[in-house]
Amino acid sequence: MSKKAGTIRSGPEDKTDSERMATHNQQILIIASFAESIIKFRGDLIGELVSQGYSVHISAPNVPETIAQQVRSIGATVLSSPLSRSGLNPLSDLKYYRYLATLLKDLRPAFVLTYTVKPNIWGSIAASRAGIPSAAMITGLGYAFIDNGTLKQKLVRRVLIQLYRIALNNCTVLLFQNNDDLQALYQQGCFADKNKAFVTNGSGVNTHYYANADLPDAPVFLLIARLLISKGIREFVEASKLVKAEHPSARFQLVGYLDPGPDGIRQPELDQWISEGIEYLGAVEDVRPAIADASVYVLPSYREGTPRSVLEAMSMGRPVITTDAPGCRETVIDGKNGFLVPGKDVAALANTMKQLAASKQLRETFGEASRALAVEKFDVALVNQQILQHTGLDRQSGAQAAMHSRT
Repeated sequence: MSKKAGTIRSGPEDKTDSERMATHNQQILIIASFAESIIKFRGDLIGELVSQGYSVHISAPNVPETIAQQVRSIGATVLSSPLSRSGLNPLSDLKYYRYLATLLKDLRPAFVLTYTVKPNIWGSIAASRAGIPSAAMITGLGYAFIDNGTLKQKLVRRVLIQLYRIALNNCTVLLFQNNDDLQALYQQGCFADKNKAFVTNGSGVNTHYYANADLPDAPVFLLIARLLISKGIREFVEASKLVKAEHPSARFQLVGYLDPGPDGIRQPELDQWISEGIEYLGAVEDVRPAIADASVYVLPSYREGTPRSVLEAMSMGRPVITTDAPGCRETVIDGKNGFLVPGKDVAALANTMKQLAASKQLRETFGEASRALAVEKFDVALVNQQILQHTGLDRQSGAQAAMHSRT
């Protein structure tokens, strides 16, 4: 089978020596930057690794005991790390790198999996210097790669590219969530060997947990995201005003938490939106009730890896409006399960929202197509099988993927 990016290596003849070595050692280390992502985004992958006989350790900062208990219930171990997720202090990053180097020396795992920016950079470098094969999961390029013209952003991007060149060239495998990100980093010289780069269908979605739900009769538009400018939240709010003028019964809901970073929406602006009719539901632990109460999911983001919130909404049978931007465009077949609109275009966003506000039948048709696409392409069992095959960690055949739900 071809080794080009995006294909699955399934035969033993396709595995490197480092990948074969991984299957003979029991310990896997997963390095994360955000405790809340461990179960929500990687819980199924951790469970699959444990079921295949691996001893799984997860390194993350500030892990609350509730999440640690959930990880232990899966059969894995949590290790606390001194990571400042969004800080730019080089001394803090050096401390984090030294922690990882010591951890790898003590643990000596067979394979290291990293995801998000700082774990991908410092985890990959530490693994390479320890002689341990690793895979960096590029879940999006983030704020630094969305050009807003500021000097600080340009400097951060320049530093990131230099660090990526050191880190990613030393990785055994690179796992991207869309081809745009793969090409962007390749063209910047962040890695030279395209044969080790693959595209997976996001991080997947558990289509049993995010079960299909009946659509409400009324047009209710929902956006779930960290409250960041680059998520297109301002465009959503402005488009909502235009839709409301023609469809007074329509409702517009926002779920997410304020982010203190440079891209974050501030409290006074959020308060203004609430006064204008946006229903702010806060940062909810379980998004399923919010999705079930909505009839259309909207994410006008400027750039994503593959947006997990969109996959969750699709799995629950919701039509989707998102941007024709990297990562977002992978989730929607325009005119089949939703609409793709240009980024930062309030008028185009409002027009598509109006179309769906006006037709319950269209919402139902698109919602059914979303559910089918989630099951056929984005089911977490399928995605995890891709990850395990690309990294050489699969100890079973494709049986797990074959058993995923087709409902």
